[in-house]
Amino acid sequence: MIITSGFEVAEPVEKVWQFFGDIPQVASCLPGAELTKDLGDDKYEGRVAIRMGPVRLQFNGTADITERDEAAKKLVVHAAGADVKGRGQAAMVVSAILTPRGRGTKVDVTQDLQLAGAAAQYGRGMISDVSAVLMRDFSANMQDRIERLERGESAEQIAAASGAGSASGLSLAFRAARMALTRVFRRFFLPYQPAAS
Repeated sequence: MIITSGFEVAEPVEKVWQFFGDIPQVASCLPGAELTKDLGDDKYEGRVAIRMGPVRLQFNGTADITERDEAAKKLVVHAAGADVKGRGQAAMVVSAILTPRGRGTKVDVTQDLQLAGAAAQYGRGMISDVSAVLMRDFSANMQDRIERLERGESAEQIAAASGAGSASGLSLAFRAARMALTRVFRRFFLPYQPAAS
């Protein structure tokens, strides 16, 4: 399943690219994600906890930075993991491309996601909605973290102030459900509005 998304950061592209070079900092911006070990050579062990409907999944696995193109400002990550309770597996290739946008930076993200087990029972719409919520939170967390680093705060101070970024599964599920309901409302009710006279 291919999911594309994008967001903007109100910082110059070089500064955002520099931030992307610090993978532990980047991972700390993603709700529910935690790096547990640096294996060297741009490879990490970690875990991701996420709620899909009534099911809370926690994946342990690895993330490997397979491409880091300075000139194109492109980063590619291969990640794979298995649910700790044996309910499924996930594999994903994520690519992020940074381009200047005014005084800020546009980040285009493509996720090639493969799911098996419990998470695979959910439709593309719900998975896309959860992904969109995560990207929105990720971009806000990244903006906040870059600004705090600019003010001279340490990574430890930032983590303490932000509660170390664990995802609120209930909040995430409600926000994804709201997006799904909005999509359904638009699809079924908006076409039937009378034309303006």
